[in-house]
Amino acid sequence: MSNNIEDGNTIRKIRLACIDSEALPLFAKSPDGVTRDGYEPEAARLVLDRIGADIEWVMLPWEEMIPAVRRGEADAVWCGQGMTAERAALVDFTHPYAVFNETLIVRADDPARAAEHLDGYRIGAIANSTNMKLAETFPGVELVSFGASDDVFGDMIEATRSGAIDGFVDDDVVMIPLGKEDPDFVEAFTVLTGNRWGIGVAPGNDALRSEINVAIEAVIADGSLKAVWGKWMPLLPFPLEPALLAATEE
Repeated sequence: MSNNIEDGNTIRKIRLACIDSEALPLFAKSPDGVTRDGYEPEAARLVLDRIGADIEWVMLPWEEMIPAVRRGEADAVWCGQGMTAERAALVDFTHPYAVFNETLIVRADDPARAAEHLDGYRIGAIANSTNMKLAETFPGVELVSFGASDDVFGDMIEATRSGAIDGFVDDDVVMIPLGKEDPDFVEAFTVLTGNRWGIGVAPGNDALRSEINVAIEAVIADGSLKAVWGKWMPLLPFPLEPALLAATEE
């Protein structure tokens, strides 16, 4: 964390690691390398406003986000982090600010509509992601890992469009506009994995983790996080009503 002095006042900044990619409604590619828009950036602003801190986005390749937090080059990673056991061994997670399922997208003329239809298919997913873990359960598929790119989502779209792969797995939220708005693609199926997304802070940074947790609880309780969710993702029901927050922690 850093502090800047403006007009005699100390302004606290919290550095959040993220990728700079076009994946609306989650986030849009930054127009200037500094600012970001979409559900995740707006939710982050809502939470950090409660803490009384500004955000400094630290834009990195996907595989460098958690290492940057562990090295102290960012205070936390706020970027599509499903709370897997592997990631929880590297960072300490907050309460969830989102819960998503996972979808397989294929070309519009592809008849596959279930995992059992995928024998012999080349299926893409981001390396070391919850999406890849799901793809690993599909029988008879050849897995193709994507990563180390400024636009990994776009890379998977174009690889599917060109036929380099037969389809790819990602979170349902980013697939909704693709499956509905691009005639080249169709949603094959969605798996109700209920992946919880959290903010990963450096191991042992209990003070920051506690601050964020209290702020998340507050914006869920007052309905402001639900309003941000509805603005960006009106087709998905808000998964974190106050009475359900404890259930997501089990």
